[in-house]
Amino acid sequence: MWSWFAPLLVLGLVIFVHELGHFVAAKLTGVYAPRFSLGWGKPIWSFRRGETEYALSALPIGGYVRMASKEDETGSSLEGGNESAEAERSRHWDEHSMIPHGPHPVPADRWFESKSLPARLTIMLAGVFMNVVLALVVSIGVFAWYGGGYATAVAGSVVADKPAARAGMQVADSIVAIDGVPIARWDEVLDAVSAAAGRELVFEVRRGDATLMIPVTPEATEVAMPPSGEMQVVGRIGLGSSGGVAREPIGFGGAVVQGWNATWNMAGSVITVLGGLFRGSVSVTQLGGPVEIARSSVAAAQTGAESLWALVAFLSINLAVLNLLPIPLLDGGQIVLQLAEGVWRRPFPPMVREWYARIGLAAIGVLFLTVTFNDLKRLILGWIGGS
Repeated sequence: MWSWFAPLLVLGLVIFVHELGHFVAAKLTGVYAPRFSLGWGKPIWSFRRGETEYALSALPIGGYVRMASKEDETGSSLEGGNESAEAERSRHWDEHSMIPHGPHPVPADRWFESKSLPARLTIMLAGVFMNVVLALVVSIGVFAWYGGGYATAVAGSVVADKPAARAGMQVADSIVAIDGVPIARWDEVLDAVSAAAGRELVFEVRRGDATLMIPVTPEATEVAMPPSGEMQVVGRIGLGSSGGVAREPIGFGGAVVQGWNATWNMAGSVITVLGGLFRGSVSVTQLGGPVEIARSSVAAAQTGAESLWALVAFLSINLAVLNLLPIPLLDGGQIVLQLAEGVWRRPFPPMVREWYARIGLAAIGVLFLTVTFNDLKRLILGWIGGS
């Protein structure tokens, strides 16, 4: 069951909330919105309520709110049609409705272009805002419901001929302190070791009923640091975590603080990765698409509801950040266009708008092909490795 429900929940919820932000903002500012769709392209299933058609469309890589716009025929074709008199007749045709659901023209004050610049920017930013809100709400909820979880400072593996093994450390050793500083979490062990390349550390270890003092000197090792992938020299001793998790209850106030910090840390990680892509320190082969999201969703669901909701929060803040990129057809690209026209004090010529949209369409197409190739490559390599 998880093989279809988990991706539907994760991707569908994140996209739905994003488009809901655009939709509500459009309605509040009086813009005519004849279609609300999950997916791009022609609708494969839909129903109409009021003046809006709610649809599931063919390409499951996003969603859109179709707004009445005089200048967006290229984007409209990607999103399944435009509101011109020549557009294909709606499957929900009504003689009393406006184009595309009926014969009546859209009033001038219902066009997107008729609204003030602040109103247009509000509509465009509303999707990003809603994704940030979703990530915050989910993160706070996870901490409030499940409490704080952390990996315990217990050894799960000891690599042969590495500093920890040579010093005599063993699997199941519980690290109590390092250089006299109390230790409870595995990340505290990692931080202490990483910062001490070539410098001796004294581990206080509990092994059964005995307490041992074990000196270990981390060796300098060059590693790729997440999330940017940049190489850095750190200390390593060849010790792995047992994977054990301890929990501590968190009050609602603490959950708000932890959820807030987690959300902005995730946003920072996305920005760091994007910076690494532009600098070349992060490879495009690390990018994933719908197949990878589906796989991650199933894996998270099988681990537990906490992991699944954490993935929802992570993808939601991902979508928020990525949509702010100044790529035509994305929210960031449309914001740049609106601001540029505001500075120029009039709309750009149709040819400029058309080419701007075509560039965005090409960029999104290249991105989609890249992530799909990466997804298929991972699948094939996984099948080969598992055979």
